[in-house]
Amino acid sequence: MSIAALRAAPKRFALQGRVFMRSIGFVLAAALSTVPWTSWAQAPEKKDVHIAVGGKAALYYLPLTIAEQLGYFKDEGLDPKISDFAGGSQALRAVVGGSADVVSGAYEHTINMQANKQSMVAFVQMGRLPQMAVGIASARAASYRSPKDLKGLKVGVSAPGSSTNILFNYFIGKDGLKSADVSIIGVGTGAQAIAAMKSGQIDAISNVDPMMTKLEQDGAIKIIADWRTVKGTEQTFGGQLPAASLYAPTKFVKENPRTVQALANAIVRANRWVAKASATDVVKVVPEAYVLGDRALYLFAFDKVREAFSPDGMISDAGAKATLKVLAGYNPKINPAEIRLDETYTNAFARKANAKFK
Repeated sequence: MSIAALRAAPKRFALQGRVFMRSIGFVLAAALSTVPWTSWAQAPEKKDVHIAVGGKAALYYLPLTIAEQLGYFKDEGLDPKISDFAGGSQALRAVVGGSADVVSGAYEHTINMQANKQSMVAFVQMGRLPQMAVGIASARAASYRSPKDLKGLKVGVSAPGSSTNILFNYFIGKDGLKSADVSIIGVGTGAQAIAAMKSGQIDAISNVDPMMTKLEQDGAIKIIADWRTVKGTEQTFGGQLPAASLYAPTKFVKENPRTVQALANAIVRANRWVAKASATDVVKVVPEAYVLGDRALYLFAFDKVREAFSPDGMISDAGAKATLKVLAGYNPKINPAEIRLDETYTNAFARKANAKFK
């Protein structure tokens, strides 16, 4: 090799090295572009988080289904397992027993659990109204004047101890009845509940849509209390009540903040989608089994409960206080002076989620 060639070699090798490194850079960039940011930057501590829900097909939990069906959980680096139970109380038991991590259920359970010395915290809201109704069998409707007339009757709820049961207890308690004055029967939130009502196994029902709308349209029941609207909720409870939420043991939330944030992000994104969606948009996304064989019914039911959904996942302080007042009104175990209400919910995760999706 000539002296000139030897002198040029370092420059040539340097140039080849830069070309090689640039090629490697392009390959790495292309590879990383196909990997969700959560997998290398802020990955959830528990990708396969287990969510327990009581009656997933109900409109009450629509944002959960939207987040699942539209891939919002996946976009946040999650691959959740969602287990469906007959009612919220059973979903709660799954988490208390350690077989699930997070409950998709009614906010008021966090207050009840604190009264029982167990710390739970709701971290994102799906519904700002209970989205429930109470109906009495049409054959008994003519003689109904007030909740007192429900004494001695068999009343169907999603599951004993669930929100459909808790709020029903408050409803009859305002008229002087106690929970022992009626027979509470768990009937689920779907076809089983419809069959129980139509066959006469129950005389009245406290439950959710679209099942309640179907019973009403079929002439099987007359609605005697409606908590699917702001007006009806305020008439019974004196204010709006936080309803469907994701909540979990406080210990889980503290130990898995990125997982909880990812869940809140997915639900807030779903809330925003629901707020802008038409009934037709919704029915295209939910599984066919959810419409109970009647698409028109589902469309009608969605429009009836539209205002019950939370637009931003935030739980209001006023709503939390109203919930505590309702629970204390019939449950002697709950002393408002002993409840640390600010420990039953947090808006920190929902606030960050809203900032992300501005």
